Amino acid sequence: MRIPCPYCGPRDSSEFAYLGDAAPRRPADGDAAAMATYVYLRDNPAGPMEELWYHAYGCRAWLVVRRDTRDHAVTGARLAAGREASA
Repeated sequence: MRIPCPYCGPRDSSEFAYLGDAAPRRPADGDAAAMATYVYLRDNPAGPMEELWYHAYGCRAWLVVRRDTRDHAVTGARLAAGREASA
């Protein structure tokens, strides 16, 4: 699988560390139920999604990568700074 790094160009996925779904946000308050939901209850969607990847063996940037979980096709990547929703 090739990931298009905005700084380094297309790179093999072995250069990156996978964090997970880019959508969940850590709860602001210390509510135990909200934290348990954030940590343990996740959907497992089949299809396109945005994920966080760290370019560990390259520029060391955090990226939001758009990938289809059915066939691992990567359709784009952007820097994770701000993590705005993509259009």
